[in-house]
Amino acid sequence: MSGRTITTFSSRLAIDLGAIRANYRSLARHVAPAECGAVIKADAYGLGARAVAPALHAEGCRTFFVAQLREAFDVADTLGADAAIVILNGLDPGCEAACAEAGFLPVLNAPGQVERWRRLARAKGTALPAVLQVDSGMSRLGLDAAAAAALAADPAFPREVALRFIMTHLACADTPGHAANAAQLASFRSIRALFPEARASIANSGGAFLSPAYHCDLVRPGIALFGVQPGPDGPAMRPVVRLEARILQIREVEAGSGVGYGLDHVAPTRQRLATLGIGYADGWPRSLGGAGAAWHAGARLPIVGRVSMDSLTVDLSALAPDALAKGDFVALLGPCQSLADVARDAGTIPYEILTRLGSRCERTFVETVQ
Repeated sequence: MSGRTITTFSSRLAIDLGAIRANYRSLARHVAPAECGAVIKADAYGLGARAVAPALHAEGCRTFFVAQLREAFDVADTLGADAAIVILNGLDPGCEAACAEAGFLPVLNAPGQVERWRRLARAKGTALPAVLQVDSGMSRLGLDAAAAAALAADPAFPREVALRFIMTHLACADTPGHAANAAQLASFRSIRALFPEARASIANSGGAFLSPAYHCDLVRPGIALFGVQPGPDGPAMRPVVRLEARILQIREVEAGSGVGYGLDHVAPTRQRLATLGIGYADGWPRSLGGAGAAWHAGARLPIVGRVSMDSLTVDLSALAPDALAKGDFVALLGPCQSLADVARDAGTIPYEILTRLGSRCERTFVETVQ
């Protein structure tokens, strides 16, 4: 097998870069005059950051957010020198010099991260650019109000850290009426006032569609770029992905036959079943067994039995006997059912469906929207 290239796949994922571009333009218009950045962490939510990032850069995006330093290095050579790459989780100890040399912007989330960045700045004899995150009520990442106030009162801090902006993260942005949103905005404003020269950022995809008060200077959309409606009051975004799986086998089973692990499904009558080449190792949730479906020609093909590691089984009863054959593909994501539909059936959220899609899916990039 050494040196051989395998060109066949049991599942294929089409990613519409044109739709991502269109979603970015829509978001940028909505939040103007605030800057619209782009969150491309987790390999652009599983879609391929090395393709997505330059497409967004071509649309005018200049601030990109990743979670880890490794992700910044993975995508840096696809962007122009005018792009800023912000590392949301900050830096692990010992990574400060590599980050500074590459010109990335670490988010300083805790006193230890702040001190290590300042120590490097003192060693270099110059202020180093960074982003400061404060905790406005989510209790996840960021300095508390007391730690932020201590920094603001330290005259050496601005000589050592060139603060590009101050940020926080909303816990309930996808629930527009939640009281936590206004509470976090008020908390953030009080802490931000300690750093009057710094730009500010609070809104993610959902936050972009709260009031303009949440836009501040920079908005950080993520999931909305990739086709998911940002909360109940947000607009419908252009769908970005289509996922299909190949039929490995079609068989007829008699009434009373068990199907799959545990024989959870028992055929109530004679059934025509298709086994598809996708399973939980490809990121398709096991919880869709007996709940989800594939689609073909407008017909819903229910998943029967458990989702296995490499395959699942669907019922073809809604189709004519000759409608499908071994080797054909059926649809799992696309016009037939959205990420939100699949997430609902799986008992999870669209983020998880998108980011779990595995490397065994053949990925192709298309431009269907100009």
